Order: sequence, then structure tokens, then C-alpha cells
Amino acid sequence: MMAEPVFVALGSNLGDRGENLALARDRLGALPGTEVVAASSVEETEPLGDVPQGAYLNQMVLLRTTLSPRELLDACLGIEREAGRVRRERWGPRLLDLDIVRFGERTLEEPDLIIPHPELANRPFWLRELAELQSHAG
Repeated sequence: MMAEPVFVALGSNLGDRGENLALARDRLGALPGTEVVAASSVEETEPLGDVPQGAYLNQMVLLRTTLSPRELLDACLGIEREAGRVRRERWGPRLLDLDIVRFGERTLEEPDLIIPHPELANRPFWLRELAELQSHAG
């Protein structure tokens, strides 16, 4: 199976935010058939939604992976759990949030997995991070 370029957004606004992003990069790179090709700059952003919380550190990574979108989603959820994330409230604070933003040229619409990510156009920091990594995707 051919490795596909995949863009994954990392975010954290609890605990040691930089360490949480580093854990995510390490764990993503250790997945079977997966390598981290490049990582964007880290950016601090204001939280989205109405829940009062601290600022986020955000970063995007470009992976090359032979995993399927579902396998990668399951792995991302496992990495979030390993970091201590407990899913409580939508748009709430989190130790680690991993979102598959784009997966090769695929489009996918399942109840818990939509590719490209439906919020991409609404997150200027994702657009900046994606643009920064685009040259590495060739």
C-alpha cells in the first residue's frame, strides 16, 4: 500500500502544552507505516466556542502513512487518551486534541470522521499551518 500525505492538527491548552504536542509528534511518528515528514511552527491561539478556558498551543504535522483514515483516527484517539484526555464537553479545555485535517486527496463522510475536516475554513491558524507544510507534501 502506498503511503499517503496526511495533515494532522495538534492542540493543547492544559498541563505542559509544549510537552503534550511533543508527545503527540513522537507517538504519531511511531505508528506502523507512518513517519512525521514535517511540523509547522507552534502558534498560540484563543480558544473557540463559549467555554471559558486558557489559550491553546497549536501545531500541524505532515505525516506519510499507509494506515487507513479509520486506523489513523483510532490511533489519534488512543494518543489523546494516553496523554490523559477525557472527553467531557464539546469545545472544552483539553490536554491534547488531534484532528485529521486532510488525508491525501480523499473525501470521507462518516458520523465521526469527515475528511477534509469540516472546520478547516473556519480556523485561520490551520490554514496558515497547512500553507507552511504544503511544500513538503510533494
